[in-house]
Amino acid sequence: MSRIFALADVSKHKSRQSCYVSYKGSVYDVTSFLPDHPGGDDILLQYAGADVGQIMGDETEHVHSASAYDMMEEYKIGELGGDEKIVSEDWVPREDFHPDETDTLADFNRNKFLDLSKPLLVQVWNAPWTKEYYLSQVHNPRHLKESARLFDNDYLEALTRTKWYVVPLFWGPITIFLFYLSMMQFTDRTYTAVNLVTRLALPSASAVGKTLAAFFVGNVIWTILEYTLHRFLFHVDYYLPDANWAMMLHFLLHGIHHYLPMDRLRLVMPPTLFLALETPFTRLAHIIFPAPVANGIIAGSFTFYMLYDCMHYALHHTRLPQYMAEMKKYHLAHHYKNFELGFGVTSKIWDYVFNTVLPVATKGADTLKLA
Repeated sequence: MSRIFALADVSKHKSRQSCYVSYKGSVYDVTSFLPDHPGGDDILLQYAGADVGQIMGDETEHVHSASAYDMMEEYKIGELGGDEKIVSEDWVPREDFHPDETDTLADFNRNKFLDLSKPLLVQVWNAPWTKEYYLSQVHNPRHLKESARLFDNDYLEALTRTKWYVVPLFWGPITIFLFYLSMMQFTDRTYTAVNLVTRLALPSASAVGKTLAAFFVGNVIWTILEYTLHRFLFHVDYYLPDANWAMMLHFLLHGIHHYLPMDRLRLVMPPTLFLALETPFTRLAHIIFPAPVANGIIAGSFTFYMLYDCMHYALHHTRLPQYMAEMKKYHLAHHYKNFELGFGVTSKIWDYVFNTVLPVATKGADTLKLA
């Protein structure tokens, strides 16, 4: 299968050491041809990293024979993918924004990216794209009425689809358990999770206060994690290795959400994914802090995580009170205006601290080309 490049890939190669050009949608590595170019390498280097269609067709500049065009095939390394842009700095969010459904066949034929009628993950694993092309496409949203499949296997597929209420149903009891355990450990240092089976007891008043203090620290810690994970893990983007395994992990973790941002069944984290993400942080909490403090902090962080995920779902679909309506516009602008800014979901506080606030206009029309 022919390698698929982005225009940005070609433009990076414009030296004698690495010289790419494009012509009629194909990409050529002409580095080894530079010394043999009849007109000299300087002429070719003027168009390094760019399209040579115009100069090759200009008979006043340099006449090319049919054999010259045939010779180009020896240096062909791939094709250019589509350069359609959906994300735009001119996009203005509206609270009642509802995108049109993507024509999947036309989109695939035009952009040579993902066939949304087939399982997606195997396509990413076997993809012929460069990393640059993957990133240019995955951050341009598509929209389907029903969730696209990630896996052909029904059991694996079920693990990737999560209704919003699963988050509080699954993590709520765990959070309550940790909060209670923290209070009892502050009351009696020998109290463990095993004791819950044999003896339920009331915590002391001072223990309740100490757990609440740790709980509020956990709230603050979550807001920092929300921002930093979103910015530095979910949007690691340009630090990704140019390898299919890396693109697949990126797609599973966050890429699919930017590619299909209105998919109702992929707006909250499946329990398996959050379990993988939270484990190193909860282990770290127990290394740094005594057990009652660690459990109180974790309970506070889990509570704000549940609020975050449920609010994230609401921001994509629900009519909301004023504050949440404004955060909805802010978050949609992250998807449709500039994915390199606006990492806060429940608040903008850390965007202000780290200067990543995304300016959002209040007037205008959201005009999107959606296939």
